[in-house]
Amino acid sequence: MTKTNAARLLDAAGIAYELIPYEYSEEDLSAQSVAAHLGEDIDRVFKTLVLRGDKNGIFVCVIPGDFEVDLKVAAKISGNKSCEMLHLKELLPTTGYIRGGCSPIGMKKQFPTFIHESALLYDYIYISAGVRGLQFKIAPSDLFAFTGADIYPI
Repeated sequence: MTKTNAARLLDAAGIAYELIPYEYSEEDLSAQSVAAHLGEDIDRVFKTLVLRGDKNGIFVCVIPGDFEVDLKVAAKISGNKSCEMLHLKELLPTTGYIRGGCSPIGMKKQFPTFIHESALLYDYIYISAGVRGLQFKIAPSDLFAFTGADIYPI
């Protein structure tokens, strides 16, 4: 298994993780599908969403796979009045990642990051390792520390 750039960054920082491969389908890149392939509870599988605020620009929200981002909450916690999801065509040039393989680790630039507080309920969670078909199994505390993330409230 080839290590992703995100994995090399965690290695360099001495952060413990496991790389977990899974089968995926281009037709279903949902977190529910990932959880099913991993045989894990959807509450432990987190998705990385990239948004654009009206005042502060790009920021990242990492939320449980079965949640929808609340744009009003996301705007407020990021210091914006309003925000919207980044357009799909902007994802790769902005982050270096494609849909279904976007990780909060190793984007082209370090953007403000907010991780849903429910992550702290678990000893490990899953996030994308930077490519489709590969997840990190990582301690939420390590993810918070490495990304410098703030809490995304319930």
